[in-house]
This record gives sequence, C-alpha cells and structure tokens, in this order.
Amino acid sequence: MLSQIPINLEKISKDKVDKEILRAGIIAELDAINLYEQMAALAQDSMIKRILLDIAREEKAHVGEFQALLLMKDPEQVKELEEGKKEVEELKEK
Repeated sequence: MLSQIPINLEKISKDKVDKEILRAGIIAELDAINLYEQMAALAQDSMIKRILLDIAREEKAHVGEFQALLLMKDPEQVKELEEGKKEVEELKEK
C-alpha cells in the first residue's frame, strides 16, 4: 500500500473504529488501482496489460463495497457525498 493509515486504529474509540477501517480499506484499494493502471501503462506485453487492467477494475468494485458499507455506518458521509454531487452539478452548469 502506497499510503499509510493516518492513525493508529487501536487508539480509536470503539464507536468509530469500523468507519476508520472502511476508510483505510478505500485508501488501500485506490492505491492498488493507481498502481495496477500505472503498471499497465508501462507493460510491453499486451496480456500483462490486459490482466493488470482487469485487476484494477476488480479493485474498483472493492472500493464500491467499502463505500457502500461506509455509507451504511456514517450518515454524515452520506450527507457530505450528496453535497459534493450538488456542488459539481452547480459548477457544471456554469
């Protein structure tokens, strides 16, 4: 994993630890996606390139799984995600 978990999960309160675990999982999967896509861009062998891109797609599904769980656990995250979408739509209209 290229990123490091920014906090010691053992020091997190029990009511927050699951959310932090899910966020760490998202970070790890995003790092993996970046790594596999960068390696695919450099790969000379077309089969290796194809396999790396397939693995990257699988990691994207994992991000979705972690995010779905996080949205179940963190209502504030749901609210802020919707706010972010709204801001993008407003800027897109300009």
